[in-house]
Amino acid sequence: MAIPQKQIYTETDYYNLPEDIRAELIDGQFYYQAAPSRIHQKILNAVNNTIYNYIKAKGGSCEVYPSPFAVKLFNDRKTIVEPDISVICDPDKLTDKGCTGAPDWIIEIISPGNSSHDYIRKLNLYTDAGVREYWIVNPIEQTIFVYYLEKDSFKATPYTFQDKIKVKIYDDLWIDFQEINL
Repeated sequence: MAIPQKQIYTETDYYNLPEDIRAELIDGQFYYQAAPSRIHQKILNAVNNTIYNYIKAKGGSCEVYPSPFAVKLFNDRKTIVEPDISVICDPDKLTDKGCTGAPDWIIEIISPGNSSHDYIRKLNLYTDAGVREYWIVNPIEQTIFVYYLEKDSFKATPYTFQDKIKVKIYDDLWIDFQEINL
């Protein structure tokens, strides 16, 4: 008796999804996403705007993209994620479809029901891909975990929404979560 096999989806399947379906493709499996909450979007807008304005003021070469923005982490054609915020400093990684390769900095804002997805699954993916800095923002707990890649593993530092956090990939960028009026 044959054991049923899980279907493995690819990049082609991802790009053939209807436009109104939000999903990520990880190791050939789809992970569907609900629409984000108002608080989620408020944090995303505030942080994304801070990063955008910083890069613009400094004349920097990095670019910042809020979700939905496709990031193909590996060449295996089976993993495409949509981080809430992606900062890419290598223009060769940018394509018409998004980013191919690891962004320099990724921020994920936790939504109820997906915390293990961001704290475990994506943390491991981003480590393997070589993302230099990864932030997990939890609006419910009002915490931020900042992971910075050192050698082959992330070093984590916890913060709260009362903190002003230094961005490690830049010399003089700080994100002040107290300025976000939730």
